[in-house]
Amino acid sequence: MRPSAVRLLNILVPVKRTVDYAVKIRVNPDQKGVDLNVKHSMNPFDEIAVEEAVRLREKLKDEVKSIKVVTIGPPKAAETLRTALAMGADSGIHIEVPDSAPAPEPLGVAKALRAVIQREKDGVDLVIMGKQAIDDDAGQTGQMLAGLMDWAQATFASKLVVDPKAKEAQVTREIDGGLEELKCRLPLVVTTDLRLNEPRYASLPNIMKAKKKPIQKLTPAELEVDLAPILETVKVSEPPKRVGGGKVENVDQLIAKLKEAGITPVKS
Repeated sequence: MRPSAVRLLNILVPVKRTVDYAVKIRVNPDQKGVDLNVKHSMNPFDEIAVEEAVRLREKLKDEVKSIKVVTIGPPKAAETLRTALAMGADSGIHIEVPDSAPAPEPLGVAKALRAVIQREKDGVDLVIMGKQAIDDDAGQTGQMLAGLMDWAQATFASKLVVDPKAKEAQVTREIDGGLEELKCRLPLVVTTDLRLNEPRYASLPNIMKAKKKPIQKLTPAELEVDLAPILETVKVSEPPKRVGGGKVENVDQLIAKLKEAGITPVKS
């Protein structure tokens, strides 16, 4: 009897187009959101996810069959996909929504990703995605996707080791008390933390090659998902400006200042 062939890894990496991390955020005049007429780039945590997928291929060689990136966004979000393709991904999927469409919420994104996975003929063995996006800081999509798919999940990963033959992955994740090591069966959803890796800069030749890599366009209707928000943003406002502090000469003055501020000692 011939040994069964080892299943090659198919990796899916969701990425998001967000306001660039270096841009100073300003609230819109209607106080319903922030000014989006600024520079955008790939969400930094998603860059780490793309980098990790590419590093897995460099380590596992031919055992990684494909690295596919997917994004949900307006036409300009295709630029984010091209950045990921220039970093080393093979192909992309663009779930296109109008410029005027509100940003989808984590549950809607997770349902869209589930629909994408279910459409993949060769299946998906590993989803690597950022632990959160820097615009809404929700940090929920990966967990929701794992729940919808009934897959294993490992969040806040700082180290990832995949064994395709055993169909297992060892993940070191960051927790409040230090580090936690998990052994997970594939298929698996992994969300990336900052210390997992340092993303590479795409070289000019790879940027040119990325222009020829395929991007499939889909709509929410084709995926049979509804991306309409179920939450309403009532008001967005900037935090109050910080008031300058003052110096005191001794402990007695410090205690007096604290009392003036209404801070009283707690009896043990």
